[in-house]
Amino acid sequence: QVQLVESGGGLVQAGGSLRLSCAASGRTLNRYAMGWFRQALGKEREFVTGISWSGGSTLYADSVKGRFTISRDNAKKTVDLQMNSLKPEDTAVYYCALDSSRLTPRSTQYEYDYWGQGTQVTVSS
Repeated sequence: QVQLVESGGGLVQAGGSLRLSCAASGRTLNRYAMGWFRQALGKEREFVTGISWSGGSTLYADSVKGRFTISRDNAKKTVDLQMNSLKPEDTAVYYCALDSSRLTPRSTQYEYDYWGQGTQVTVSS
């Protein structure tokens, strides 16, 4: 099994920044894509961003383009999400996800087979 653990969530004022981190452990995998999703209260989980195994290919939801940046360190088995210019509508539980079948990220949650437990991000106005 693979375990994903997110960290770095919290409360921040609008316009502020947060950095989320996700660490993978457990069964050794071959190359894989990673992604971040989020779920606001009363809403469906939605794609935020994804990154390829090499880090050379990234995918962003339109709502976060230019504000969020995803990165990864394969040696450390971590993927980070730098969130700048945060807005109240970014408030959600953020989930890290791993797609063991692909090298490049997809925006559909059903493509991902491992998930973290989530970390709360709250942006106050």
